[in-house]
Amino acid sequence: MSHILIYLLKSTLLLAVFYAFFLLVMRRSGWFRFNRFTLLAGSVVCLLLPLIPVRLHTPTVYSTWIEPVVVVAYAGGGSPAEAASSAAQSPSLWHIMLLAVYALGAVVTLGLYLRSYVSMFRMLRHSSGERCDGYILHLVDRETPSFSWLRHIVISRIDFERYPAILTHERAHVRGRHSVDLMLSSLLTILQWFNPLVWICRSELKLLHEYEADDFVLNQGIDATQYQLLLVKKAVGEKRFLLANGFNHAQLKNRITMMQTTTKAAWKKLFLLLLLPLLAGTTLLLAERAVPATDVNLNVDEPAVATGEFLPDPPPEEPVRYSLLEEKPRFQGGDAGQFSHWVNENLKYPPEAVKDSLQGRVTLQFTIEKDGSVNDVKVLRGIAPALDNEAVRVISQSPKWAPGTVNGEPVRVIFNFPVLFQLKK
Repeated sequence: MSHILIYLLKSTLLLAVFYAFFLLVMRRSGWFRFNRFTLLAGSVVCLLLPLIPVRLHTPTVYSTWIEPVVVVAYAGGGSPAEAASSAAQSPSLWHIMLLAVYALGAVVTLGLYLRSYVSMFRMLRHSSGERCDGYILHLVDRETPSFSWLRHIVISRIDFERYPAILTHERAHVRGRHSVDLMLSSLLTILQWFNPLVWICRSELKLLHEYEADDFVLNQGIDATQYQLLLVKKAVGEKRFLLANGFNHAQLKNRITMMQTTTKAAWKKLFLLLLLPLLAGTTLLLAERAVPATDVNLNVDEPAVATGEFLPDPPPEEPVRYSLLEEKPRFQGGDAGQFSHWVNENLKYPPEAVKDSLQGRVTLQFTIEKDGSVNDVKVLRGIAPALDNEAVRVISQSPKWAPGTVNGEPVRVIFNFPVLFQLKK
């Protein structure tokens, strides 16, 4: 589950970088078709980049953790007792909750699009279509906003007879296959429904479609002033389908301004080259960091403690990131958490420590050898000899593990392991 959340996080950051660049640099360039391609292709690239494994080799030690062992004794002289482990909520539960929220948002967004699609399909089904040159024309007797979807154009009979520019505009949408763009952007908004920039750029894509269609209409010899007046007249109070291109689109002021622009800044295309190092740098920033060695370090301390900061001596070989293991070390058929339970069952609170009111956290380090045996048990942070020795005694008696593997070969695994001794009255 965590892999899905990590992918969503990485793709969201990449899309944020790309969309921010596009909105700041490319949106006013006047190259409508080029911007369409850039917006769609860049979105696909940002979705695919996190799927490509990129690892940076670094000497930094990365860690994960499991619950610490807690050993409790009663200060009043009673017999030692074993306590349950920390009651902190399992990270896997948070993963499930986050994925549930994400899935709910995706389903709701999909439902909105399906509702729009069903309404549009019903209108197309209940109106007879006439096949024309490259499109299917649906004339509706009642007053309705015109729109196009795939090869279908829906327009009221009155608009068809009075305003031929509307049909020309919708033909441009069909000719440019703008509906395909909207379906692709709809899939993106379903996947990234929580990302506001995705919705902004979907609106930007629809606006690019309108720019391109307006440009096509003006190139057919239609008077620009009359066409702009028609846009103003038809733009008020008419709703559109989410999956269709419509003649009456929002941001009318931008459309009119773009129609009055006679020059296109070709040099702005060169700014697209700046996007490559931006995306590459973001990808490297999000890349996994590992070192090319045979040891693995697993920190089982609290999340706030970074492995390696308090090691008295560096390991003989640089550890690699735990997630790079093909097979994680297993103890008696379970993971490292199973080992915590075993330690908890075998630890005893030393009577002399109870007498002297000694308590605290003992952090140990031990190595799982390639044959699964536990070796090199030592104290990284101690409290008192009685508690330190008891923790070392139990860890040293550990049964063999199933060793971790990399490329099918067993590797040595270093654990940092906390044992918390507590006294209760």
